Amino acid sequence: MLISRVRVNPQVTSNSAVLLIHCPDRKGIVAAVSGFLAEHGGNILHADQHQDHGLGLFFMRVEWDLGGFDLDGPGLRDEFGKLARLFEMNWRVARSAAPRRMAIFVSKYQHCLLDLLYRHGIGELPCSVGCVISNHAGAEELAAFYGIPFHLVPVGASKTAAETEQISILERYGVDLIVLARYMQILSPEFIARYPQSIINVHHSFLPAFTGARPYHAARERGVKLIGATSHYVTEELDEGPIIEQDVVRVSHRDQVEDLVRKGRDLERVVLSRAVQWHLEHRILQYAGKTVVFD
Repeated sequence: MLISRVRVNPQVTSNSAVLLIHCPDRKGIVAAVSGFLAEHGGNILHADQHQDHGLGLFFMRVEWDLGGFDLDGPGLRDEFGKLARLFEMNWRVARSAAPRRMAIFVSKYQHCLLDLLYRHGIGELPCSVGCVISNHAGAEELAAFYGIPFHLVPVGASKTAAETEQISILERYGVDLIVLARYMQILSPEFIARYPQSIINVHHSFLPAFTGARPYHAARERGVKLIGATSHYVTEELDEGPIIEQDVVRVSHRDQVEDLVRKGRDLERVVLSRAVQWHLEHRILQYAGKTVVFD
């Protein structure tokens, strides 16, 4: 029995638009933006701002009701473009109800995939899931349960051939966001370049850090007291992309490796789902190798 795809997220307004801005910090930006929207019949629903004083930058997210707003897409680009040039703004606008299509990549471990499909099924994630792509067959049954197309793409001797097939699948479904739900393969720079700022990954983050195939074993041997998870955008630098979300949980000498793994997977699920939701709701601005995430 498939779970109904009913959107229940109260934070997403179907007839609204979101404007994201970053520019040199100066007086009058908030007044100019709010005045522009009011002049054209826009009713502001949410607004938030941030200043990076070290770099002298200003950041802003505004969501407004489109009912009564008198500019269409081209008109908004033209008219707001004049204001943007005056303040040297980098800006983008998106309709809250505009369809977003996500693809989920997964390997053997399915906990993050399950969490994303469940949240999507109950309406927490404002998108459609185009497909699940995996280099292992194990996730096919789970994808079928949620009615999501599954594609098995083994990564053998030729990673280039595998990525060519993956790209073909992504284009077929019109994907604009890729989520690596514990996908244990390194993406090539060429693949990453095709989807800039549109690939989200999650991994463990130990304090201190441990790399390799058995990080939980190494962490227990060192007696760590905190373990965590990090979700970030994917760049060519492995696991060094702009961080979106992190969380930690305290552990002790009583925890065995199995306990660390269980707690770590719980963190990975929630950290990844938060990052995906914030991306879909246009709450993230990237700059200088990091992010601003608006509440």
